[in-house]
Amino acid sequence: MAFGKGNKAREPAVEPVEWATVRKFVISTVERPYTHKRKKPVSGARAVRVPQGGLDFPVNAPCAYLARTAQFGTKTVAGAHVLYEDPESQRPLCSVDAPKEAGEERHHVVRDSQGRVIGTLRRVPPKRPFRHTWRLDQPGHPEIIGRNELVAGDSKTEMVTRVAVKATLGLVMGLLDGGGEGGDQPTRPRTLEWRAGDEIVMVSEGSEMVTIEADWIDRRLAFAFALVGDK
Repeated sequence: MAFGKGNKAREPAVEPVEWATVRKFVISTVERPYTHKRKKPVSGARAVRVPQGGLDFPVNAPCAYLARTAQFGTKTVAGAHVLYEDPESQRPLCSVDAPKEAGEERHHVVRDSQGRVIGTLRRVPPKRPFRHTWRLDQPGHPEIIGRNELVAGDSKTEMVTRVAVKATLGLVMGLLDGGGEGGDQPTRPRTLEWRAGDEIVMVSEGSEMVTIEADWIDRRLAFAFALVGDK
């Protein structure tokens, strides 16, 4: 496919993809990213998007569209995150309830388009020196634990190795960025491994890039984490 200088042909429309089969997604308004052959990025609706295509003309195909509030049946979901199957916000896909405190945890209930509970995202408070962790409850399946990649290994030796490597990379990147202790460096998103027992179910990089590893996870629960954010 050629879109060189003087070529007036347009790139084909970006077709939506089926949300239930997504393997990797981002939350973004960028539909056609900038590349050396595409000098201007093209934006679209803010959506859950699936990276596709080659290096020259990649696209982020939508699979669900964002909104902040919606009418589910006769009940308005206020303060919740809502996803739709269409950009016109006419066909609800799922919603995430406003957070509720449960002891020291913070719970986000995830519902389908009919308002039925399909799972719960739970934020677990931190234990020093680590940050908070996450749990995903999907009925009929084992608990999914989202933990920092530094402590997601199967042994203490692996954890120590990861900590040492991460610390070294952080020091190097700090020097490359021109920063140091007390410097004004941006906070990089952390990577979480989400496991059910020994099985890696998904991997999240920050709150927006998520890679699905297990076929059985309800994608709407993964979307819920990205909507809520790792905070």
